[in-house]
Amino acid sequence: MNSSPIADYWQRYLQTLPSEAAGDRPCLAEAFGDTPALADALGYLVLAGIKTATCSALWEWEAEQTPLSTVGSTVIVLNSEDRPLCITETTEVRVCAFNEVDAEFAYDEGEDDRTLDAWRREHWRYFSRVLPKIGRAPTLDMPLVCERFRIIYPTHP
Repeated sequence: MNSSPIADYWQRYLQTLPSEAAGDRPCLAEAFGDTPALADALGYLVLAGIKTATCSALWEWEAEQTPLSTVGSTVIVLNSEDRPLCITETTEVRVCAFNEVDAEFAYDEGEDDRTLDAWRREHWRYFSRVLPKIGRAPTLDMPLVCERFRIIYPTHP
């Protein structure tokens, strides 16, 4: 990472680690959602410790030719202005169908009223917006990459 607010934030985090643990740890910086309002709302749910899980369509990963997250992956969570909110570490990754997501995962996503019904409704709307960009449409059996994470660096820059 070159010098930028995101790179500076990452460097401040690395300075909190023992020198042997810092190394050249890779890190992704991204906002949640597909709109500025969603990026802010979801980012602040993460920062508040309410949102501890997320999902995306496996088809998006494949279209971008991006390897899936793995346990231990780190992400700098950004707001709508690309300012760092916190750093998370992936604690679980699994692929399952949309219709196999359970109430516990929906609750851990921390959105709306945290019920499975709300999760299904809002995620169906989300996937209906984003998947056409890669030539797909949501299906009940579409594969989702379901991730759980924890905050490892909550300090604001």
